[in-house]
Amino acid sequence: MLPLQGITVVTLEHAIAAPFCTRQLADLGARVIKIERPGVGDFARGYDERVRGLSSHFVWVNRSKESLALDIKEPASAEVMDRLLEKADVLVQNLAPGAAARLGLSHGALHGRFPGLIVCDISGYGNDGPYRDKKAYDLLIQSESGFLSVTGSADEPAKAGCSIADIAAGMYAYTNILAALIERGRTGLGRHIDVSMLESMAEWMSYPMYYSFEGAPPPPRSGAAHATIYPYGPFAAGDGKTVILGLQNEREWAVFCERVLERPELAADPRFSTNSRRSAARAELRALILEVFAGLTAEQVVARLDAARIANARMNDMADLWAHPQLRARNRWVDVQSPAGRLPALLPPGIARADQAVMGGVPALGEHTGRILAELGLGVRLNGDDDVRS
Repeated sequence: MLPLQGITVVTLEHAIAAPFCTRQLADLGARVIKIERPGVGDFARGYDERVRGLSSHFVWVNRSKESLALDIKEPASAEVMDRLLEKADVLVQNLAPGAAARLGLSHGALHGRFPGLIVCDISGYGNDGPYRDKKAYDLLIQSESGFLSVTGSADEPAKAGCSIADIAAGMYAYTNILAALIERGRTGLGRHIDVSMLESMAEWMSYPMYYSFEGAPPPPRSGAAHATIYPYGPFAAGDGKTVILGLQNEREWAVFCERVLERPELAADPRFSTNSRRSAARAELRALILEVFAGLTAEQVVARLDAARIANARMNDMADLWAHPQLRARNRWVDVQSPAGRLPALLPPGIARADQAVMGGVPALGEHTGRILAELGLGVRLNGDDDVRS
């Protein structure tokens, strides 16, 4: 039996934040019923066609779910929603600000009829405050939260290469839902969860905020290098490949000089004798490191770093990640079904084997509509647009 087996989640979701949250719940055994607009569906379905004609975003965050095509703005859908929520444990939504309340799907409107229902709202800025109605997308929240101010080079900010604001909000929603399910087991009552992307990212930005406490200068943008520890970041080897390395303390600095650079005298050089001095003399120290690395391949640099037990990594691209030997050795890949055939998918972190998670298919739009409505005792009529009426 999986941890969330027997839990039913109804979700009015699109894009990444809410779908990423509910996919985690589905992974652990919850039944997740995804309500999608007939004929169109979650707009993330149309972001690209990179996975055999399917959207890379949609494939990532929507496996193991059931798709119910339903126009929730139509009066006839109210009965469908009522019957779904009678059986549901959790309602998740990341509709436009205020949309769920206008549809009568706020926690305040539902709690009297469904006291055990957990309602989780995911939004850009939260359900109140002056920014409540402001539109929010991942890049905008990366900017609003200050993330862009500390990421990139000295000359130009850079966004994260994945949707970190969406992911942060989705994971906080997921953990809060798990806590609410435990709480309901004691009290019998559901509760309201209000997760904002801004607050999720502000939590992640707390180190730079505290570093800038009471007006102190913030961490400088330093590209792929660490802003305050050195050497810690990317260095090119003689074959043109890049190795990332990181030193944490003076013992490692001495070992690095002796066994990696083979320049033991540098360990006591007053220019580099503390982290603060090394960080202040970055350009000079970087030139010394690159001079040594220029005579080595990336594999030879990594071999020296490993032998010295200095933390390091290769700067992999996506092809390298698909083929990563560690993921393969730990059997992290399984196949899941999709409208485009079987696709590889990663086991969720923390799950040891495929039988400990639901690794279900990526649903076609409206794939489960007939079955779900039949379960609810409602007749269905499908027209050419996949429109659904009770």
